[in-house]
Amino acid sequence: MKYREDIRNVAIIAHVDHGKTTLVDEMLKQSDTLDSHVQLQERAMDSNALEKERGITILAKNTAVNYKDYKINIMDTPGHADFGGEVERIMKMVDGVLLVVDAYEGTMPQTRFVLKKALEQHLTPIVVVNKIDKPSARPEEVVDEVLELFIELGADDDQLDFPVVYASAINGTSSLSDDPTSQESTMVPIFDTIIEKIPAPVDNSDEPLQFQVSLLDYNDYVGRIGIGRVFRGKMKVGDQVSVMKLDGSIKNFRVTKIFGFFGLQRLEVQEAQAGDLIAVSGMEDIFVGETVTPIDHQEALPVLHIDEPTLQMTFLVNNSPFAGREGKYVTSRKIEERLMSELHTDVSLRVEQTDSPDAWTVSGRGELHLSILIENMRREGYELQVSRPEVIEKIVDGVKCEPFERVQIDTPEEYMGSVIEALGQRKAEMQDMVHSGNGQIRLVFLAPARGLLGFTTEFLSMTRGYGIMSHTFDQYLPVIQSVIGGRRNGALVSVDAGKATMYSIMSVEERGTVFVEPGTEIYEGMIVGENSRDKDLGVNITKAKQMTNVRSANKDQTSVIKKPRILTLEESLEFLNDDEYCEITPETIRLRKQILNKSEREKAAKKRKVAE
Repeated sequence: MKYREDIRNVAIIAHVDHGKTTLVDEMLKQSDTLDSHVQLQERAMDSNALEKERGITILAKNTAVNYKDYKINIMDTPGHADFGGEVERIMKMVDGVLLVVDAYEGTMPQTRFVLKKALEQHLTPIVVVNKIDKPSARPEEVVDEVLELFIELGADDDQLDFPVVYASAINGTSSLSDDPTSQESTMVPIFDTIIEKIPAPVDNSDEPLQFQVSLLDYNDYVGRIGIGRVFRGKMKVGDQVSVMKLDGSIKNFRVTKIFGFFGLQRLEVQEAQAGDLIAVSGMEDIFVGETVTPIDHQEALPVLHIDEPTLQMTFLVNNSPFAGREGKYVTSRKIEERLMSELHTDVSLRVEQTDSPDAWTVSGRGELHLSILIENMRREGYELQVSRPEVIEKIVDGVKCEPFERVQIDTPEEYMGSVIEALGQRKAEMQDMVHSGNGQIRLVFLAPARGLLGFTTEFLSMTRGYGIMSHTFDQYLPVIQSVIGGRRNGALVSVDAGKATMYSIMSVEERGTVFVEPGTEIYEGMIVGENSRDKDLGVNITKAKQMTNVRSANKDQTSVIKKPRILTLEESLEFLNDDEYCEITPETIRLRKQILNKSEREKAAKKRKVAE
C-alpha cells in the first residue's frame, strides 16, 4: 500500500483555556509557513469576535504548517461539548490527535468527551502537557490521569502507548522531558513527534474519487462551501461530479473552485488528491456527511453521525412597548432569514416554525450553543425575545427519558458541603470524589440537564468564584418525576411606565436586589429586580419625590443607593421563569413578564390553577 509521506493530518483536542489556540499560534510562528514580515496576532485561529473575547473556540478551523518537507494539516476543535457535533466530523478527516492538557488542571470532562470520539475512530494520540512552567505544575500525576482516562475510555494497546511532549506554548518552548529546566526554546520536539508517530494518509489517487463533506462554510461570492477530506482519487477544477445526498438522491454539479489550506489562508488550487484536506464550491445545497464521486462510479462513504440537540428555546419577534427602538432587523421575515442562514453552517442546530408566524422553536446542544447564537444576532443588529431554555425529552424503548450530564467540579474544600447539598437538591448523584492536594477537591456527579439550568451563577457565588465547573452530555435516562432547579426567589415587577428614579430605587432596595440604574426607561411588566421572598412583587420604581415648599431638616442629606446588579445574557437566561421572556436588542438586555398587565397576569395564573 502506498502512503503520502509528505502530509500529516492531525486534530488538536483540549479543554477550554488549556492553551490549544496559543500552541497553534506558536507552531505557525516557528514553522516555515508565515513570511517573516507577517505579524501574527494573538489567538490567530479564533476568527470569531466572540471566540477572542471569551477565549473559547466555537467553530472548528483548519490551518496548515510547513515543516521541513512536510505539510501538517491542523484541525482546531471546539473545546466545549455544546459544539461536539463539529468534533465528531473532524475526527473523520484526520489520522491522529494532539491532546493538550494543562500541567496543573489535568483532564477535564470536555477533554473526555472529545477524546472518546477520537479513540472510537482508532486515531493515534500524542499528549502535550502544556503550561509546564506553572509553579503548581504536576506533570507526572497529569500523565497518570491521562493514562487512566485512556483506559476508562477503552483505548487499544497502541493508543495506550502514547508519546508525551512537555511544553509552554506561551513561551514557545517544548521538550520530551518533564523537567521544566530542560525546556528547549523551540517547537521542534512537537513537530518531530507528529512526523514520527502520526500515520501518513494512504495514497490511492489512481482510484475513483471519494470526497466527504465534514464542515460547511458560506461565502457571498461562491455560495456554500464544503470542507472535507479526499479519501480516494483526485478532484480537479471543472470536473463534472455527483454528490450522493443523505436522502439517497444523486445530484450532478461542476467543481467551480478548490481551496487548499496554507497557514491561516485558503489558497485556490487546481487539483487535490487522496489525503488532502480541501474546501470545494459549486454545489449550492451540499450538506455535511454527503459524498462527492465521479458520475460513472457512485459509491458513498458511511454517513457521519451528528449529535441530537438536548435543549430548546422559543425565539419570538419583540413585541414589548420598546420594540423597534434600538434594533435594525426587527421583523419576523428578517429573524427567520437569519435563523435559516445559521443552518447553512451549524448542523447541530434545529429551527422549527411554531403555530405562531412570529415564533420559532430553536434547539441546540446546550445553553452556551444557543447563547452564542443570540449574542451573534444581537451584535448584528437583530432585536428579539426568547423564552426560558428547556430540555428536550425523548422516548427510549417506550420510556420517557431526559438528558443527563456528567459534571466535574474543582473547589476549595471549605465549599464542598454546600456544593454537594445544592446539587443533591437538583437530583444529582455523586460518582467520585478525589482530594487533589493544596486544599482542593474534585467532585464528579451525574445530574439531570434541567437541574443544571441556571446553576452556574449560584455555584460561582457559593464558591466565592474559586470553583471551576464543567459538564458534558452523558446519556438519556428515565425522567425524574419532580420539580428540579428553577429560581427560588420571585421577581420585582414594575407596575408603571417611565424612568427609574433614585427615590423609588431606595425604597425598592429593601425588598430585594435591583437590576436597573436611575434614569433607565421602564415599562409596565418589566422585571426590575429579584425579590428576597419567593413570590413576585409589583413595585413602582418610577415614582419621583414630591416637592413641597416646606424646608426640611433632612434636606441636605445625600441619597445613597447600592450598585445595581446588571445581568449578562447568560445570567438573564438563567434567571428566566416559565412566564417570562428575555428581550434582546443590540443595546439592551431586559427581562419581562410574558403578560405585561398585572391584573391580566393574575387572571391567567388563576385559570392555570383551575386547569391543573
